Amino acid sequence: MTADAALSAPVLFYAAVLVLAAWGALMALRGDFWRAEQRLVEGEFQPDRWPTIAVVVPARNEADVIEEALLSISGQDYEGDIRVFLVDDRSDDETAHLARRVPGVTVVSASDTPPGWTGKLWAVSQGLAAAEEAGVPAEYFWLTDADIAHHPGELASLVAGSEHSGLDLNSLMVRLRIDRLWDVLLIPAFVFFFQKLYPFSWVNDPARKTAAAAGGSMLVRKSALARIGGIDVIAGELIDDCALARRIKSSGGRIRLALATETRSIRVYGTLAATWRMVARTAFHQLNYSVIALLGTVIGMFFFYLSPPVMVVWAAVVGEWPAAVAASAAWFTMGWAFAPTLYRYGLSPWYGFTLPVAGFLYTLMTLDSARRHWLGKGGTWKGRTYRP
Repeated sequence: MTADAALSAPVLFYAAVLVLAAWGALMALRGDFWRAEQRLVEGEFQPDRWPTIAVVVPARNEADVIEEALLSISGQDYEGDIRVFLVDDRSDDETAHLARRVPGVTVVSASDTPPGWTGKLWAVSQGLAAAEEAGVPAEYFWLTDADIAHHPGELASLVAGSEHSGLDLNSLMVRLRIDRLWDVLLIPAFVFFFQKLYPFSWVNDPARKTAAAAGGSMLVRKSALARIGGIDVIAGELIDDCALARRIKSSGGRIRLALATETRSIRVYGTLAATWRMVARTAFHQLNYSVIALLGTVIGMFFFYLSPPVMVVWAAVVGEWPAAVAASAAWFTMGWAFAPTLYRYGLSPWYGFTLPVAGFLYTLMTLDSARRHWLGKGGTWKGRTYRP
């Protein structure tokens, strides 16, 4: 063994042990995010009464999915009154026409998006205004996306939970659709990273500042929305669900975020390019456009996700088996942490060993998000580009 090799052997071993210890600390100290235990339990509570709900669905060019989404809303097993407002955000396809075919849906045509607003939030604001103008005595607004198929008992469970626990915002992270190999590789990893970034147990703890929501299904108490100044206060936010959660929680409101077991997205991704566009649209915005935060993210992703397999190969090549064992243990621990999320999607825990590949791709997506921002192309969605 050369002097350089003799010197590198303990360095490699201790580096592998450090990553293993870091994964142990992450699993023990970050709100048990990896367990994926925060779930909506249907029928858990029964309120004394069922308040009126106004449903607002912003939609732009959603002809492929809009009927299924709206039928899942109109088919809710809810004993109270529901009024549904579909806001057509200047679609180029048959979205509005198809929406009008669903009984009980009021279609609102959105006007031009004013400066300072994202198209989606302007559509939401017009849906809320339409509900007010129609005289709907709503106590809650159910804000949902146009590509979600809701389980029939979802709304009743959200309302019951909100009434029982005094929640001002009760949201669900729906099951994202998995059809193809790229979905298997990237979608569960996306959910895992989101749970790590926003541990649901911390989000749901009033004593902690962590706040997040999932825009696919958000039940908002009307009085809480009024207390923060209405939807206008987040008019230009690209990550509008988490921005709304922060506003409500910081105002003293109670929020809850859970994983849906039945409600699902019906949007097809299926390709690397589609998922790439989804992530690159907002990743750098999530970092507040900070180069320092970007650098820290890249280093963190390499440390936690890429270094274990790299060290396994390196240690095996140079014959440093203690280091190879320690790095393998770190890789195994990573897969173990990922397993509950994989189980939720009906996937084998062996896919946990692919998490470094997903981590590498998401790192590239984040870097591309920064590149797009610097080129003035950040925040592009549905044919529109939004700049901070």
